[in-house]
This record gives sequence, C-alpha cells and structure tokens, in this order.
Amino acid sequence: MELKEFQLTAVRSLFEAMDKPARDIILKSPTGSGKTIILTYFMHQYIQSYPKTVFVWLTPGKGNLEEQSKAKMDKYIHASQTKLLADVMTSGFEENDSCFINWEKLTKKGNNALKDSERTNFLEHIRNALNDGLHFVIIVDESHQNNTIKADEIIQYFHTDKIIRCSATPKGVANAEIIEIPEEEVIAAGLIKKMLVINQDFPQTVETDDQTAYLLDKALNKQRELRSAFAQIGRSINPLIVIQIPNKSDILQDEVESYLETQGLNYENKQLACWLSDRHENLDGIEANNADPCAVIIKQAVATGWDCPRAHILVKLRDNMDETFEIQTIGRIRRMPEAKHYQNDLLDSCYLYTFDEKFTAGVKTALDKGALNACTIFLKSEYKNITLIGEQRTMITTTRSPQKALQAIADFAQKEYGVGADKTENCTRLQTAGFEMNENIVRHTFSGEAATLNFSSEDMNDIAVVEKLSTHTHGREYHRTIGKIGLEIGMEYSYMNTIIRKLLDRNFTYNRKILALEPRSVYSFVINNADKLRHLVREAMAFEMAQQQMDMPSKSYFEFHIPSSCLFTYNGDAKTQLVMEKNVYQNYLSSAAPRSMPEIKFEKFCEQSGSVEWWYKNGDKGNEYFSIVYQDNSGKQKLFYPDYLIGVNGEIWIIETKGGFDRSGNSQDIDIYTPKKFAVLKSYLDEHGMKGGIVRNDDLTDELCICMDHYSEDIGSDDWAVLKSIL
Repeated sequence: MELKEFQLTAVRSLFEAMDKPARDIILKSPTGSGKTIILTYFMHQYIQSYPKTVFVWLTPGKGNLEEQSKAKMDKYIHASQTKLLADVMTSGFEENDSCFINWEKLTKKGNNALKDSERTNFLEHIRNALNDGLHFVIIVDESHQNNTIKADEIIQYFHTDKIIRCSATPKGVANAEIIEIPEEEVIAAGLIKKMLVINQDFPQTVETDDQTAYLLDKALNKQRELRSAFAQIGRSINPLIVIQIPNKSDILQDEVESYLETQGLNYENKQLACWLSDRHENLDGIEANNADPCAVIIKQAVATGWDCPRAHILVKLRDNMDETFEIQTIGRIRRMPEAKHYQNDLLDSCYLYTFDEKFTAGVKTALDKGALNACTIFLKSEYKNITLIGEQRTMITTTRSPQKALQAIADFAQKEYGVGADKTENCTRLQTAGFEMNENIVRHTFSGEAATLNFSSEDMNDIAVVEKLSTHTHGREYHRTIGKIGLEIGMEYSYMNTIIRKLLDRNFTYNRKILALEPRSVYSFVINNADKLRHLVREAMAFEMAQQQMDMPSKSYFEFHIPSSCLFTYNGDAKTQLVMEKNVYQNYLSSAAPRSMPEIKFEKFCEQSGSVEWWYKNGDKGNEYFSIVYQDNSGKQKLFYPDYLIGVNGEIWIIETKGGFDRSGNSQDIDIYTPKKFAVLKSYLDEHGMKGGIVRNDDLTDELCICMDHYSEDIGSDDWAVLKSIL
C-alpha cells in the first residue's frame, strides 16, 4: 500500500497525538482524502509497536459501513486481524484485534441485533478483555452522526483513554487534540476536484417561470459538456448529476421526474436513478464510471459513506422549507473519477446549481477557499506567442531510494555536526550538539516549586531518570521510534532500520559510519535521541548537496504556451473588484483567490511597476502549466511550478514567491525545499539566458526583496535586494 505524503503526515500526527494527554483526537479529513487508508495503516503500525492493544472502529448504522471498512483493511493490510460484531460475540476480544462494529446495533432502541442477554454477553467480553490486560483504542467514524448520550455510554464501557473521532465536519469536543488534513494537500494529490464552481456563468438577474427546470437544464448542459470532454481524451466516464430535493416534498420530486422525462431521462431506460428511504431505483453498479444513469435523485442527505467518484454536478432544490446545511452532500461530488487530475479545468472541477441562498452561504463557509466565484477568462491575443521550454519528469519514482537517503543523511550530519572518520570525536561532537550518549534509557522530569499551575519548565530543575536497558522490554519502543523516523520521509521500517544500523551499528558495514556502537547501545541511542534523529532525517532530504548538482535527474522537455483560457476563481464578496490590466488574461480581478499574502503583494507590485509590462500567474499542478524538475536527496523526483512569469523590457523573468522575514529577520518560509528550488531555478535561468529569482517580503521595511544569484536565509545579506530597485 503506497500512501501519499499528506497521508503519511496524518499517520505521523496520529502517533504524536497518542502520546499527548488529551483523551479525544479529532481527525478532520475532507471527503476523498483516503481516511480509511490512513487509519488502517496507523492501526497496523500502532499494534506492532504497542502490545495488548485492541482497536474498536465504530460506524453509523447506514450503508453497512462497518463491513466496507473491514473489507478495506483486509485489502490494504495483508494478514490483518479484523472482526465484525458477530465475530466478537463468538470469540471475544483478542490482542491485535481490529473490530468494526455498527453503532446502531449497540444503541438503537428496538434493534434486535443485540438482545438483553447478548448485550450482557458483549459487556462481559469487554470486561474479560480488560481483565486480560488488553487496552482499547476507540475510533468513531462519521463522529458528527453519533455525538449522543447513548453513544457515549457505550464508549465508557471500554474504559479507554484514547478516542479518535473522524469526520469531514466534526462537532466540537472540548480539550481535543485536532489533526486537520489540509484540503489543498488532497487536491494536490489529485484525489479530489480542484474547485467547486457555484452557478457558473449565471446572469446578474435570472428571469424564469420554472426554477426547477432552469437549474436542471443548466446541469444537463454541463453534464453533456463534461461527457464530451471525457470522450475527447479517451475516457469512458459518464458524469453523474446528483439532484437533492428536500424531505417531505413529493410534489417537487414529481416535477423533477416529469422534466427529466421530457429530456429523455427516466427509470425505464435506466438514465435516471433514485436513492430515497422508501424507494431505490437503478442503483446497482451506479458507482461505475461508465454506468447508465446520468442523474440520481436523493433527499436531504444521501447515505453516509456512499462513494461515487463520477458524480460531478449537484443540483440543490428548495421548497422554502428551512433545512440543515449538509456539507456531506458536497463531498459526494468532489472525488476524482480515477483519483487523478486531467489537467483540464472543466474536468477537474465540480459544479453546484442552486437558488438556495442559505445553502450557498453554507458551502462557502464550510469549504472556505474551496468554494469561490468562478468564470472563464481568455488570454489576450498579444500574449498567445509567448513560449518557454518546460521540464517534465521521465523517471517517475513513487518511493525514495534508501541508498541515496543514507548518503544524504551522512552528508547532512557532516554539515550540521561536523562528524568525520574519527568515531570518538564524533561522539563528542554529537554530545556537544545535545545528543544523549548513555547505554541506558534516560527520561527527563522536573523538580521545584510553583505558586501557580501555569509555570514554565524553565523555572524548574531538570532531573534525569535512568532506566536499565532491556532489549526485550524496550524492543517495541525501538521499533516504534524507527517507524516514526521513517514516517518523516515516507521510508519503510525495514529500510529505515538498515539506514540507522549502517550509520551507528559496528556490525553493519558502511564507509561513512558516524558511530560504531554495540547493537544494544543502538537501541538506547535511538530511543534517547528520537526527536533529534527525526529532525536529522527530515532536514537531510532537503538541504543542498554539492554532488547532487552534478547528478540531476533525467527529464523531458515540452514547449510551454500560456493556456488560451482558464477557469478564474475569485472572492465575489471582496469590496475591491479592480481589473488587473497588466495580467495576460482579460478581466483578471484583484480579488483573485486563493492567493497567499506574498502573492497578493507581488501582483499589486506588478500592476504598479513601470518596468513590468505583463504578468502571468502560473498553476501549481498539471501538464498545462510551466514546470521545472528537481529531486530530494533520496532521489525522489518532484515538479517545481514557479509562481509567476513576467515581462520586463522585452525579457521574460521567472519569479517564485515565498513567506517573508519578520521584523527580527526570522524566516517565515515553511517550505524546507526552497534552497533546492532556488538552485534548479537558477540553473534553468542560466541555461536559457533568462532572469528571475525568489521574492520575499521584509516586514521590517515592508519591502518586497529579491534573491537572484546565491540563496541566503539572511535578509540582511547582500544576496537580497529591494525588488523595486531591480525592476
């Protein structure tokens, strides 16, 4: 199972949250982010590291979600020890179990799945497990649906100290540890659509005698447009329209069915489906990309967990009833049909048509930057001939090279700590850098006096608690630590363990070994210095190595032209809606969104600069945008999409914007790969006889500054110049 980088980050965050005091952990993951993959991978890794653990995964009653989740874990994790409620009732709870249980079979009044005698038996199984020393970790799936007193009673029976609550729309839990998967990361991975487009190209005033027909007509036209576009790229995908009608609105349902009949969509020809509490029509196989139904009618909320990635369009109808906004419904149209983008704004977006103001406002609030006003804008004719040579990867690597990672870590340790061939001197250097060099396990606590409970540890005395190393007792902790270090860079446990052993263990051969420890001492060194090793490994993947300048990855070239049109997204609520005249597109507005603060400042600079003749905002993913190839220090290839192309006195400049420097000169850039990106940008500019650089804001002077020749993290150095003095 190959996890995306954001999924590995979420797994790492879950491990960290398990070590924190909060009982509740909230995993807020957008629909389509692979929540089940994240959790099953985490459960598998956690069980290997912590003995006597049992996971209990609780799901809502609709849609047989517990069976779906169990099936996914069986698929993703070979030889996983999974159970359903019936299995628990037969054999009880056992060490390393992952049990998938339907909430409502335990809590719903009148549900015969558990009679009183069986309920007692279920509680006995819990008590027996606790008496055997087993420890329960509870996962509450779709937690927003089960935040009830009855649900909490069931959880209390397990006497757990950790509850992971999962939802795209979690309800507030006091004092919870929150892990939020950024929607931007899921979009960048191609799993969900780039943008939700609301009421595209509607006139300022809509005049119609039939609102239902108006919206359905728009949706059907968009469906045909999408289907044609899929056919043009050789994909057999039939985009689905989801038509949501309010509960208790049979008249509106009849209107929808009648109108669709006039357009050739009905139940008999299988072009129309419905998913209602009392009626299911043409639902078998509807999730398949080439399934017959073009539209499905649902009521207020479609069954939780229903995944139909070909769903592209949502029509939300109203009948003046006050209904609760359901963000879950939007989630049904956000997945990508083939879990990848097509580099086509039409196909990489999903569409909402509605006259419901409350619903539209709710969507914008819930999705924030993911739901913006949108329109198609066109390239001005004078910029159609702008041409650059773009770079693409030819060696698509999905995993990192352990050999290159080992080399990078050794190089970074040499640069960061000055280690060399002398192992005794290396030991001294590492000690000076704060590494714990003790053959036993060293924990730290504090002693002292405090008048208030908000004291700082700096006011206390540090006390080292030394525990004699036992490879048996501490073996799992060593395994867990190596696993966490590997998660920093997406490296499997076995590879990460070999890398650590080659660098530290005297019995492993490697000509750049840092220390030559006995195998027992490797255990204590890794456990005692876990945080420092994680930092070392993470930073080693990004720092600039001289020898890698001579070992650039293979790449292919393409002729880049600015796209002739683009789906332009903007904030329609912004007070200022000025047209940016120097942009290469017609009617590009100052309220363009989403934009970072450095991007906003740079775009304003371009408009006001007398030297800048035109400017283009590049995309951040896709073959239609300008890209340069680079790689991290483990050999994993990546694509760098510089933010802007600008025209200056007849020349094309390439500019990347980054977070600035605060008033004290401290960096606010969160991208550890910035030096690498600068290096490949500089190499590209030199090769093609062009100019450009990285632009960052200096908060002390509130000036945009540019670095063009040598990259530096010191804004006071001569490597940085005020941008307006250059342009």
